[in-house]
Amino acid sequence: MNSIALRTMNDIRFFLLAFWLGAATLFSFVVAPSLFSVLRQFQLANANEIAGTIVTRILSIVNVSGFFLSLVLIGLTLIIAGNVGRSYLVQLALFLAMAIATSVGHWLIAARMRAIRAALELPIDQIAATDPRRIMFANLHRYSVTALGIAMLAAIVSIVLIRARSTW
Repeated sequence: MNSIALRTMNDIRFFLLAFWLGAATLFSFVVAPSLFSVLRQFQLANANEIAGTIVTRILSIVNVSGFFLSLVLIGLTLIIAGNVGRSYLVQLALFLAMAIATSVGHWLIAARMRAIRAALELPIDQIAATDPRRIMFANLHRYSVTALGIAMLAAIVSIVLIRARSTW
């Protein structure tokens, strides 16, 4: 692969990652907290239930897009790595970590959270904080945040590596 094609592939990978990371960051630090904050201001009995439903839908998009993006990035990196050498193994590992984290976040953790919410006879806001289902939900929420955080960190490190390689 010539240097122009290599730079183009790196630019494509960079922009795809930056776009996804921007969406994940906006969701994590602006959209999700704002939804809960604004809805709680209305003092609705089920404000967390409403916000959680919206956040779940958006998180689904972030996780699924992150999963498929990571598969595309793995493919593009394999194309590049065949011509450049073994230096792309770290990037492949990061994209694999991103794929695993987003898929676990969506198809395992979020699926269990949805199942818990569906099985509740009341909105989660009205379930006692000591109820085992609510405790399990809170634990799954922490795992979900951790999974997305791992995917985002993998994306950040990948972006740094891609930019560093393009300046060599």
